[in-house]
Amino acid sequence: MFEKNQLTVGRYLFNCLNSEGISEIFGVPGDYNFTLLDNLEKDERINFVGCRNELNAGYAADAYARIKGLSVMITTFGVGELNACNAIAGAYSEYVPIVHIVGAPKTMVQMEHRKMHHTLMNGDYSVYENIYKNITAYTAVITKDNAQIEIPTAIKIAKEMKRPVYLVIAIDVVDQPVTKREINLLKPQTNQNSLQLALDNIKQVINRAQKPVLLPDIMVSRYNLQSVVESLADKMDIPVATMMAGKGSFNESHKNYIGLYAGRWGSLEVKDFVEGCDCILAVGPIWSDYNTGSFSAQLNPVNIIEIQPNYVKVGMSLYENVLMEDLLNELVKIVEKKSVPIPNIKRIYNENNNINGNDQITSVYYYPKLQNFIKENDIVIVESGSLPLGMAEVRLPKSVTYICQYNWGSIGYATPAAFGACVADRNRRIVLFTGDGSIHLTAQELSSIIYNGCKPVIFLINNKYYTIEAYLNAPKTTEYNNIPVWDFQKLIEAFGGNAYTARVNTNEELDKAIEEIEIQGKDKMCFIEINADKMDVPEIVHNVHTMIEEMEKQKMN
Repeated sequence: MFEKNQLTVGRYLFNCLNSEGISEIFGVPGDYNFTLLDNLEKDERINFVGCRNELNAGYAADAYARIKGLSVMITTFGVGELNACNAIAGAYSEYVPIVHIVGAPKTMVQMEHRKMHHTLMNGDYSVYENIYKNITAYTAVITKDNAQIEIPTAIKIAKEMKRPVYLVIAIDVVDQPVTKREINLLKPQTNQNSLQLALDNIKQVINRAQKPVLLPDIMVSRYNLQSVVESLADKMDIPVATMMAGKGSFNESHKNYIGLYAGRWGSLEVKDFVEGCDCILAVGPIWSDYNTGSFSAQLNPVNIIEIQPNYVKVGMSLYENVLMEDLLNELVKIVEKKSVPIPNIKRIYNENNNINGNDQITSVYYYPKLQNFIKENDIVIVESGSLPLGMAEVRLPKSVTYICQYNWGSIGYATPAAFGACVADRNRRIVLFTGDGSIHLTAQELSSIIYNGCKPVIFLINNKYYTIEAYLNAPKTTEYNNIPVWDFQKLIEAFGGNAYTARVNTNEELDKAIEEIEIQGKDKMCFIEINADKMDVPEIVHNVHTMIEEMEKQKMN
């Protein structure tokens, strides 16, 4: 028998998580994680937040981690963890640190290779961990003997690499006393010689440059370095642009911000300016298809200073073992003012007062309105499809947290992500932008939002169609992009919603709905359904479509 006050594996696990600031854990109960959840229910420091399925729990944990720096989810063995695979793979692609804990069958059952439920009936209990090795930064099977080594190691790796990690704990191991272990977890350190060489080279390149530009991207947000990047822009006084995945990495109300750089997808004014610069200070970039406008970006590698989490490239010179935070902090100290004139680039979304209020609503009207609706300090969550393209060109106010899966792009992500954001910070306004096709996949989490007393503002663009797919696959005419029509107002009611809901068909109706949100949103969730034409999209989607057409023609020639 174990002594009552002994430190068990379960208690040690939750101690470690609580010391990292974790106050909520997402998940779904299952018979192999009962001892984990029993322990968690007794722990007054951390609350279990039940979700409607494991995939949604993963999406919620993803957004929670983007806001708080780390998140945790608990699933059961096999069926539960496999249901969460897509969310965890997305977190890996998006550089989001989630600790995924899986409750597993008893140790002896596994050792005897018994054919248990939730298994493949082949006695192999390592198969799911082997799957997760490909979509996480670290996996471990926890025992009482290795708990004090593996649990801190996994958490450390998740935080440092900004990637998910995976821990399996058998149901009988949770209440076993941990074996005391000594572990010395070393923090990564910058190589001072490499740092100095990199700084010297960077300073020379910047001093020679006549037209430098700052291009912060996704890693700035992941490593919470927005303030030092803004200080760098202030000190140098140079133009700043962001790529899609880097939206939210820089204060878009800053006087030096010129807009979105997305190759030929976005503003040609921004494209021409950035590509005409002789020094591109790129902080944490990913040179992906979304970030480069289907690789239409024309940036000379020789002109790029690329600052990544643990290395720096200056033109063709590479400096390894240099931490991004250390380099930026030192760079701010040594750079001199350049005072490059900020180009007067036309803003994409400006309100058109000549539009008739009784007209059928279109993206020409609602994007400028939504841009003005967003306030300082909001948390904005954007779904996949045409919305991330349109929202990429919205100018955000100061201190807005922007959440979107530009790398992974999993349809249905945003609604449970909005729930995770609500749990992460109940003092900030959560604004969700989603589409009818996307919400069909994960609408169950609206009930979690309502059940937990969350009060987000939700804008649903309802065009009764997979519109972005139709544009990407044009000029083909297909039936498979048609989707069923839901009565979303009744759906909210069915979920027990104390919510303000409105259907918007005209420009004037949107104006009235926004006015009502200011009143109703203080006490309840707001759900605004914008009924748009199925092929109505922002200009950037037409740019993407035009590029695809040109590429197809080139293939045929």
